[in-house]
Amino acid sequence: MNPYENYLKQLDNAAKIISLDKSTHEALKYPEHIIEVNIPVLMDGGSLRIFQGFRVQFNNARGPYKGGIRYHQNVDMNEVKALSAWMAMKCSVVNIPMGGGKGGIIVNPKELSKGELERLSKGYINQMHNFLGPLIDVPAPDVYTTPEIMAWMLEEYQKHHGNNYSTKAFITGKPLDKGGSLGRDKATAQGGIYILYDALKKYDIKDPLIAIQGFGNAGSVAASILAKEFKIIAISDSKGAIYNPSGLDVEALFKHKEKTGTVQGFASSKNISNEELLELDVDVLIPAALENQITKDNAGNIKARLILELANGPTTPEADVILFKKSIPVIPDILSNAGGVTVSYFEWLQNMENNYWTLEEVNNKLEEKMIKAFNDVYSTAQKYNIDLRTAAYVIAVKRISEAMKNRG
Repeated sequence: MNPYENYLKQLDNAAKIISLDKSTHEALKYPEHIIEVNIPVLMDGGSLRIFQGFRVQFNNARGPYKGGIRYHQNVDMNEVKALSAWMAMKCSVVNIPMGGGKGGIIVNPKELSKGELERLSKGYINQMHNFLGPLIDVPAPDVYTTPEIMAWMLEEYQKHHGNNYSTKAFITGKPLDKGGSLGRDKATAQGGIYILYDALKKYDIKDPLIAIQGFGNAGSVAASILAKEFKIIAISDSKGAIYNPSGLDVEALFKHKEKTGTVQGFASSKNISNEELLELDVDVLIPAALENQITKDNAGNIKARLILELANGPTTPEADVILFKKSIPVIPDILSNAGGVTVSYFEWLQNMENNYWTLEEVNNKLEEKMIKAFNDVYSTAQKYNIDLRTAAYVIAVKRISEAMKNRG
């Protein structure tokens, strides 16, 4: 399933609701720029390797392009185009003045030494720096990129553009001592949880049983926060899932995962598959792993009362139709996982103002943004009798369309 085709279907759904004019609809089907570079890297053994890197700049009508850089051997252009489009929608739905972008390098970073990784990261910026900047395009971490890699990229960018507080704003997700923001490490999950608390009240769900697919950054942080208040009865990683109807000890699970490399085999739990986890009888299902997990083939078997998407694109358009008919609300990725880009925007803002906010300030501003966005989406869904994803796209596309018309 092509994630870019999923985006186009989601766009079409929103366009019909608001009678979007044909020219704007057509413009929102395509990225504005795709930049490709070849990056020479001197390897530790003395040989030279060339790595392919790129940046997709989807739309900047509302502000600078914004989005992560991923390092992966299977980087796929359709996936990255979809992610850049989703970033534009995400920034719009939470109403931050940023556009959408995404980048990557085709590489298995696990095969490189730290020195090779640093030379690759700086080489990418050396080739790309004229297309990036605080008011042009603001990258961030993504799959297999880290705050340390962002610091290397900042160092290279400042070689070309000067070392001052405003150039720090060229990239987000940095270490704190390089201008990073407090709260950024947990922001994706935390933003989704602020929405979840509000959604539980709106849908009258008390003492929810929760299943989380994925134990990476977003999934593990969500598990850690939610386990303090609710029962998490299933969690998975790439190797499989575990289930305990009485609830899992999440803090002990972290130690088990660190020791064994997997959540499976955890004491007082039953090993199940990722597919089985999705179909458990739970109140809240949180897909926090990969795209295309809930499809037309399994949507009919979903028993959750509410789905909160922390992954990008975990539900296909065909599955959305089935879930809507079953009255299972899906809080969509472009809203529920937008906490990450929201705090990235806060980091950019702090850098541009040469200022630093406390963790309490960051989280208060994040909660306010996320709850306001969710209420807007919820009321739009009720107004048009549509699902939450289409409602989120209606809001996002309207805002981008207005900005494009104002720009001329």
